[in-house]
Amino acid sequence: MRSRFSAFVVGDERHLFATWHPRTRPEAIDLDPALRWTGLEIVETGAGGAGDSTGTVEFHARWRDGGTRGALHERSRFIRYAGRWWYVDGDVE
Repeated sequence: MRSRFSAFVVGDERHLFATWHPRTRPEAIDLDPALRWTGLEIVETGAGGAGDSTGTVEFHARWRDGGTRGALHERSRFIRYAGRWWYVDGDVE
């Protein structure tokens, strides 16, 4: 989760694509260069340990777009496949 947030911060669409499960990822990722991600707070995690095959992360991610500020609140789902974690999808609240 933290590596994906960092990818949003620096605009690394390649990393986002590579960590998104092929079954659910979009054909292309087009980040808005005007949007600046300014902070991440992990609210809660579920499973996702060494022996788990699934996990969830609830987070708040703060952003700024010009003079407008806001936050994204999401509960993301991940699966472990082929020895690595993949972002599957999330519910935005």
